[in-house]
Formats: sequence, C-alpha cells, structure tokens
Amino acid sequence: MKSQITIIAACSLVTGMATAQEADRSDWPSSFTVGTASQGGTYFAYGSGWANLVGEELGISGGAEVTGGPMQNMALVHNGDLAFGMTTLGPARESMEGSNPIAPGLEMTGACAMFPMYQTPFSVTALSSSGIDSIEAIPDGARIGFGPAGSTSDTYFPRMMDTLGVNYERRNGGWSDLGGQLQDGLLDVIAFAAGIPVPAVSQLEVQTDVNIIEYTEEQQQTLMDEFPVAQFEIPADTYSTLSEPARSVAMWNFAIAECTLPDSFVNAVVDVVMSDNERMVGIHRAAEATLPENAEQNTVLPWHPGAAQWFRENTDVQIDDAMVYSGE
Repeated sequence: MKSQITIIAACSLVTGMATAQEADRSDWPSSFTVGTASQGGTYFAYGSGWANLVGEELGISGGAEVTGGPMQNMALVHNGDLAFGMTTLGPARESMEGSNPIAPGLEMTGACAMFPMYQTPFSVTALSSSGIDSIEAIPDGARIGFGPAGSTSDTYFPRMMDTLGVNYERRNGGWSDLGGQLQDGLLDVIAFAAGIPVPAVSQLEVQTDVNIIEYTEEQQQTLMDEFPVAQFEIPADTYSTLSEPARSVAMWNFAIAECTLPDSFVNAVVDVVMSDNERMVGIHRAAEATLPENAEQNTVLPWHPGAAQWFRENTDVQIDDAMVYSGE
C-alpha cells in the first residue's frame, strides 16, 4: 500500500500543480501566515519552510509567525487570526474539549486537520558536566526549562516529570534562550518536546558536551499508560552525542487550517506539501514522516474538506465522513 501511495503522490507532483494553477482562485486569500512556535525549535524551521514552499509554488505570499506553539496555534486558527498553524494531537484534543488555557471553556472546533507532519519525542538534555545522565539523577529542586508557556512541552512535560517523581523548579522560554541558559549554568535540565533534530540541541552539541537522557523501559511504559503518547526511539544518527538509539515517547503533529478556508485553496496547499517529500525533507529532516499514509494517525481533529478530498483522491487512506468538517 505504501508503494502505491508513493507512486500516486509522485504522479500528483506532475499533474497536481497544474490543477492547482488552473483552479478557480476567486475566493483564495492573497496571502497567508502559518503559526509556528519559538525560534530555535522544530516548529519554526519546519513551518517557515513549508510556508515558503507553498507560497512559491502557488504564487501567493506566504510566511510564518512566531507563536507560543500548539495551544496558541489552535486558538489563533480557530478564531481566524491565522489561516494555518501547527499543533500536536494532545493539545488539539484539549482545545476542542474547552481545556485550552488561553481560553478556558471555549471549544475550539474551528481548526481542521490539513496534513500529517511528524512525531514529537519528549526528550531530556543536560550538560555532561552536570553529571545528570538519567531521570533518577535529576537533583531535587532542579531548574528545568519546559519551553514556551502553553507549548506541548510546557503542557505535558511538567506532568510527566511529576509522574516520574521528579521535584523541580519550572522555567519557561524559547528553545534558543533556554539552550543558552543551560550552557550558562542558569538551568540544570531542558525538557524538549519538539521534532528531531531539535535545532537548539544541535547547536548545544557544537558548543559543549551534553547528555541526551533516555527513559528506562519502566519509565517509558508509565508515561504511555498515563498520557496520549506512543513508544519512540530517537535514532542514533540524530545527534553526534548519541552512539545508540535513545528510548523516548512521542506525540503526532498535524498542520491545521481554518475550517472555512476555500476547499480548492487548502487542497492545493496539501498537494504542494504531500507531493514532494524530498523537498520537505530538505526543509527539515523531521519531514521524513510527512507522508500521505500517516494521515491515518489523526483520530482527533476534523479534516478540512479540501484536505480530505486530496487524501481520498490520491491515496488509499480511509477518512470517514464523520471526521470531515461540515460547518455544523
């Protein structure tokens, strides 16, 4: 099935762009913005890249905006402040249920799934000089950076640390800033939830020695039992620090669109991204998972009708009518 999907997607690259160019654009926006996250994280690099790619291929102005990450992106897209965004399925579910801390009680059902991106591993990094080489070795009261407030990392990682029995002081900030604070001794640990390789970790490796801390099998299972995460291994070739894969857990990320955007516009955007994985991987290595068959990982968000049409016409992925936004 994967081979069939790949062949169909490759053919779509040849014919799909022409179709997008020929589509009625009378109701298309003249420009668009993608909500990402902080600089130094994967969302910003990945989101900026696909925004530029789509803008170039469709001949309209596209760009990325620094945001607080998945929770804020759900709010911005739901409200129509941004056309597109990127979110993780855990925060997406909480937002739809009215548990988004940005607007408690508001059921954010105006953001629709557009295409699968990649899995976000939950990984822990410390300086080698700290002696912290395991979860158990994190000292009592450690200063832990959890990323931007409201991000996937900030939403889930503190709870995970609580579950694993870690006592800490909570710190927030952009990934680049937190990386600098770790290097300067202002933080003991950074708890990263971002697509790999995380730019801030790669930069740290260039400047100093770090420990990328994996979970024990028992810790991994505990997190899988308590949170909407799946088993994951960080490949050894992700970072120069690793000599073998590192045990982790991860959560899926999806690109989202404001649900009332024109179907033909969203369909054309999905076609650009999903039809040329090589170019997407050139933007960021995490896009190795930006494949049509991974659309089936979405069990949370309603699909934008234009996106659902693309997957139905170009792949074998089954999307139930009940999972497609109807405006009701």
